Amino acid sequence: MPDLPDVVPMVSYEDCAAAAEWLAAAFGFEELERFGREGDVTHVTMRSGSGYVFLGKPGASYVNPKRLREQCESAARMYEVPWVVDGVYVQVDDLDAHRERARRAGATILSEERGERPVLRAEDPEGHRWMFGLR
Repeated sequence: MPDLPDVVPMVSYEDCAAAAEWLAAAFGFEELERFGREGDVTHVTMRSGSGYVFLGKPGASYVNPKRLREQCESAARMYEVPWVVDGVYVQVDDLDAHRERARRAGATILSEERGERPVLRAEDPEGHRWMFGLR
């Protein structure tokens, strides 16, 4: 296990292995370790720069945000805004290059802000929201 910072976000996925591969391709994360049981990936530790995120698969009853919005009107309304409702903030060196990489990998670009503090908001295939800003 790497030496971790004091706070590490944890994000749950229905398909933890696919999420790790997608996050590496779309957002440039590096996979550090992977655990599973009975042939199923249940945890992946990912790194971006000096930051970390844990991906986990909590079990068969878990429903990702995208499917939850399809099943629940209240959840759908909550995600009508282009903001990061629950998510992770990540700093990158080049926001334009990051946006294009994410777009090519199939990320949904939710919104962008330019100016004094530029940010990019994007959604992954399972509906989790990520915000990126300049390092």
